Amino acid sequence: MSEFRQKCIGKTNLVGSFAAIPHPVAVEVMALSGLDFLCIDWEHAQISRDMIETMVRAADVHRVPAMVRVPGHASEAIQAALDSGAQGVLVPRVSTAEQAAMAVKASRYPPQGARGVGPGRAAGYGYRIPEYLASANNRTIVAVQVETSEGLANIEAIAAVDGVDVVFVGPGDLSVSIDAIGPAGADKLAEAIGTIIRVTIAHGRTAGIFCASPQTVSRWAAIGASFFVLASDTMFLGAGAAANGTAARAELAQGPARRKSVSARHSVAKL
Repeated sequence: MSEFRQKCIGKTNLVGSFAAIPHPVAVEVMALSGLDFLCIDWEHAQISRDMIETMVRAADVHRVPAMVRVPGHASEAIQAALDSGAQGVLVPRVSTAEQAAMAVKASRYPPQGARGVGPGRAAGYGYRIPEYLASANNRTIVAVQVETSEGLANIEAIAAVDGVDVVFVGPGDLSVSIDAIGPAGADKLAEAIGTIIRVTIAHGRTAGIFCASPQTVSRWAAIGASFFVLASDTMFLGAGAAANGTAARAELAQGPARRKSVSARHSVAKL
């Protein structure tokens, strides 16, 4: 079992982020930040299939585990992500136990699943197929994203599916699906999220959630969540640019008097 999966199913607190910028430099910058893992967002970002492998490779350079959020339930996308060398998949919009079971089946080799054997990067382009087959099932993380009213209604059955490692809450889509948008729906959304997390923990699975800001992490950790995807590279880029731009304008707004005072202090320091 990989260290990453061991920590994940052992409910060690892990903080990662979505990688949505389709370039290995962005992945390397995020990998160097100290995050526990990255989740390449193939579902919502404009990332090509060949770029997925390039981005996974960039994460591997810095020994940061990379997962892939695949664009739907298709087994072909799950296999492509895993063949690229990703250490797991996050399958979105899982609303039934049958869909969860299909995600597990596509992610695991027989007899646990029906993943096809191929000479991809994960298997050393064919040179390490036997070794990879011997360890892949035990190393691969299968995370299913519950983010619909149907998924909420079926959470007991979804969390009970054998082979699911993580049940991951998508608060944005969930809020829309259960009509709990904005401040008026905050309590309703929190109740739904709490239900998903508590049921997941009761079934021995790891509970995860997307957090747009770090301030919400402790709230969900307090009821058992331990797998957190914090914002994304694009969100960090925007927030950093906005904060520093605002700070620069604040400096300029101090006006000539402040600049004159700073200049005077520098002159005194030279005496």
